[in-house]
Amino acid sequence: MSETHELSTYGVGPWEGEWPEDPRYDRELLEHGDTRNVIDRFRYWTMEAIIADLDETRHPFHVAIENWQHDMNIGSIVRSANAFGANTVHIVGRKRWNKRGAMVTDRYQHVLHHETVEAFVDWCRAAELPIMAIDNVPGCVPIETTSLPRRCVFLFGQEGPGLTKAAVAAAEQVIEITQFGSTRSINASAAAAVTMHDWVLQHVYNRGPAA
Repeated sequence: MSETHELSTYGVGPWEGEWPEDPRYDRELLEHGDTRNVIDRFRYWTMEAIIADLDETRHPFHVAIENWQHDMNIGSIVRSANAFGANTVHIVGRKRWNKRGAMVTDRYQHVLHHETVEAFVDWCRAAELPIMAIDNVPGCVPIETTSLPRRCVFLFGQEGPGLTKAAVAAAEQVIEITQFGSTRSINASAAAAVTMHDWVLQHVYNRGPAA
């Protein structure tokens, strides 16, 4: 498991003492310090070295987001996908998206673009990855009692309108996150984080869905 308590929240200064010879270290960062949004283990590493290390441990689930309205939640979803070790993030629709919420994590996270839902579905079929749509629509099942596939793509819709009809029709299963308050839906980035954490509970900690 990765460290959960990070010491260098605001970054670190120039390397003190003799520089390491490990090629993963960036000489410019060693000289000037490292204030990037990375965990302590990756301090002073080159971006390429960090990506290569992450590629060894990424989980087999993917995350996809429909992007028709330049949704500001996409950046936050990419950040959460990086935090939970998602294999790849898929942007379906508009190629451009607001990266501010990603906090630069998109540099270390694989991100693919698909112009249409149909193109995305074709990619998933070729990769033999079932699409698990997340939305509270008729016929959906609660995530709390659902066994999530180890290899799959979690598909999320826009804030407000949710998933398009074409996306819902392409899904092998539509899952909802059970709510207990008065709001009609929860924030899309929050829903993505909940879903990925539920996958981790089932497949990393082997807790399985609630009975």
